[in-house]
Amino acid sequence: MEHIKLLKNTQKTFFKSGKTRDVSFIKTKLKALKSTIISNENAIYDALYKDFKKSKFETYFSEIGILISEIEMTLKNIEKWNKPKKVRSAALNFPSKDYIYSEPYGTVLVIAPWNYPFQLAIAPIVSAIAAGNTVVLKPSELTPHTAQIIEDVLSDVFKKEHLSVVQGGIPETTALLDERWDYIFFTGSVPVGKIVAKAAAQFMTPVTLELGGKNPCIVDDSVDIKLTAKRLVWGKFVNAGQTCIAPDYILAKESIKSELVQQLKIEITKAYGEDPQQSEDYPRIVNAKNLKRLENMLKEGNIVHGGTIDNDDNYLAPTLIDDPTLYSKVMEGEIFGPILPILSYSTNEDIESIVNRYEKPLGFYVFSNRKEFYTALIKTFSFGGGSINDTMIHFGNPRLPFGGVGDSGIGAYHGRLGFDTFSHKKGITIKANWLDIPLRYAPYKNKLKKIKKAFKWMG
Repeated sequence: MEHIKLLKNTQKTFFKSGKTRDVSFIKTKLKALKSTIISNENAIYDALYKDFKKSKFETYFSEIGILISEIEMTLKNIEKWNKPKKVRSAALNFPSKDYIYSEPYGTVLVIAPWNYPFQLAIAPIVSAIAAGNTVVLKPSELTPHTAQIIEDVLSDVFKKEHLSVVQGGIPETTALLDERWDYIFFTGSVPVGKIVAKAAAQFMTPVTLELGGKNPCIVDDSVDIKLTAKRLVWGKFVNAGQTCIAPDYILAKESIKSELVQQLKIEITKAYGEDPQQSEDYPRIVNAKNLKRLENMLKEGNIVHGGTIDNDDNYLAPTLIDDPTLYSKVMEGEIFGPILPILSYSTNEDIESIVNRYEKPLGFYVFSNRKEFYTALIKTFSFGGGSINDTMIHFGNPRLPFGGVGDSGIGAYHGRLGFDTFSHKKGITIKANWLDIPLRYAPYKNKLKKIKKAFKWMG
């Protein structure tokens, strides 16, 4: 697609002008972006509702508010982040001064997902622009109303040579990946992430891949079951479970599992009423294809709550499945929907046996009042990030890295780390001329012992 190649070349030219690295220019653009998001708040609500009936509260909480906070934090710190960082010099280089310089990569491609289509499109853009890059954004075609409001908001603030939106489906994404970018940031599924990584490898392009995984939630017998159930219901069923860091399954201590299941039912009803389809707070599945995928998971296992489907409304009720087999469809891979399997464990070996069946997850949750228990689990398992006695809340702290490991992703972002993600770090040593120690120069006769001592001194 020739227009994509032309767009990328236009951005390369603009990047070379140096304008994108001007901190005052960047701050002006980010302030304008924040203002435009706020002025389009109702239009954003409308777009998310049309795409999958997302409530205003959830939209503000998970799409708008968290994004405004990210912009504000970036504006507050961007001048400090852009300054060269002084580090301790190496003794062998005495006398010298050493610095780390942040340099933007250049032209960045951001491919965004459909599940939090506004926030997960614009959050990485904020970091990329703050670091001094140009950006081409590909929003998800599965949420077309949100994709359009994204384009409207961004085109109101940025010229195309600085930031541009390319809409479309697989052909457009394929054409974008055929181009050589200086950095690629992708959020989405593991299979598509592998396609992106392969395309990037052709040009040795660095990537951040924000993927997913089968996120475990371990509940021991020391917890307040009512509070635990309340927090689990929120974490699992917000956005109808279409969240990459949502709890994917519960591993409950055998002695409290039955009580936990009953309390989960109570909390679901408290949150969404007797008929969640009538609740203004419960979203829909994004499309018929994903609903069918979830429906197939319900054919095996003991449904103890929910399970109701309305194909005309892309509706699936909050659903609990009690004690599914590890070989059932619902336990094969990431669910990404409002289905919560509940399994039990007796020993720590049971936990390890089940968790280690799957690739490293993006999220990991433990409910326990025993510090030694949850500390041991944090050290035992590899995962992207997690929370103790709650779910998903680590995502809301921009001072924490957000990203995966292994199959759940490569790289991380948010706050300062987002700026660093889109910056190449250049190490610079400035050597003084008032003294020149001769030790490193040939001839080296009688210098070996001295250089060994020098290296010991450096340690």
